[in-house]
Amino acid sequence: MSATVVRHPTEKHVQAVSFIYTRKRWQILDPAIEPDLAYLRTVADGTVADGEAEIVSRTLDDRFWIVLYLVDDGPARFYLHDRTARAARFLFTNRQDLENQPLAKMHAVTLPARDGLTLVAYITLPPGSDSDGDGIPDRPLPLVLMPHGGPWGRDSWGYNPWQQWLANRGYAALHEGVNFRSSTGFGKGFINAGNFEWGGKIMDDQIDAVRWAAAQQIADPGRVAVMGGSFGGYSTLGGLTFNPEVFACGVDLVGPSNLVTLLESVPPYWRPMFEMFATRVGDPRTEEGRALLKKHSPLTYVARICRPLLIGQGANDPRVKQAESDQIVQAMQAKGIPVTYALYPDEGHGFARPENNLSFTAIAEAFLARCLGGRYQPIGDDFRASSLTVPTGAENVPGLPEALTQHAATARLQAEG
Repeated sequence: MSATVVRHPTEKHVQAVSFIYTRKRWQILDPAIEPDLAYLRTVADGTVADGEAEIVSRTLDDRFWIVLYLVDDGPARFYLHDRTARAARFLFTNRQDLENQPLAKMHAVTLPARDGLTLVAYITLPPGSDSDGDGIPDRPLPLVLMPHGGPWGRDSWGYNPWQQWLANRGYAALHEGVNFRSSTGFGKGFINAGNFEWGGKIMDDQIDAVRWAAAQQIADPGRVAVMGGSFGGYSTLGGLTFNPEVFACGVDLVGPSNLVTLLESVPPYWRPMFEMFATRVGDPRTEEGRALLKKHSPLTYVARICRPLLIGQGANDPRVKQAESDQIVQAMQAKGIPVTYALYPDEGHGFARPENNLSFTAIAEAFLARCLGGRYQPIGDDFRASSLTVPTGAENVPGLPEALTQHAATARLQAEG
């Protein structure tokens, strides 16, 4: 469980420590601040004593605290707490445009893996779909599984724009998928349980999360998508190859398709981490390691793909190079398997330019709507100022060919003018 601490501003002793398993919880060590935390618990959601909030600043005399409240369905809120008067005054939110929006709640859950490990996950449901407020919708919904990147990272409770977008479109969303083995914050044993399991038990954990959601009547098992970036993109490709019948479609953003070429082309700034990859993923310098990497590479099983796939890639990605997407697209084309490929010549590992993010989101939601039946906003002028190119598969996304024609005409006029 990951932890943070609260220290006295001048004496420096630890007064409270927080732990995150499903949600953040505080353990008070210094009774002197206990009345303050009890009061702050009554001020707002996301409270210091019982949720995701932090004491972010304190005066040296310790009379005034700046307190940050984090919530799952709105912006972060800052308060000024006067310890002498025992009163907290609202200051501001970090994103005023999110105020009074129809945003969804996020539910923290635990679920069992098939070998007995306990997995922590977060589920977000469309507003109005959960009349009891218990995290179970009134009827099974199309679901999007979003495995997180890394894989050495973790998901946590809180506001997430991707989850809000998907919930708004009518999907249940497993926040960044599930904290599968190899995720950090759950102890060394949990991390080590994912060693050499990129295409094995890590994938099993994700499938177990989907099956759990179906058993809980959260997900319609016939309408489940997998979508993610980086390792989440690898999970997308793995989902459509290792378990080709589970998912209705996949959206892969900068995901590696071939673990051998991934590790043979690591950028210079990854060189210090190469031994970690070799000991946790597979060592391309040995015959045994290369065999394992090939076994766990989605490219090896490309012929199994039988569901629609959308791939997004940055041409300047130094970590997961364009070749990782190119080679699986080419292999699918050679076998006559449809694929839609969105390529951005000015992007790297993920999309930095807002115009490019908007364009890919517009494509992705139209793609998901075709596969799962959710809502989507017609593409319109969402490609304005984007560098988007679609080398293949535009016909697989509603409205994409027309939008590309309009985008090209606009770009031509701008160049001439």
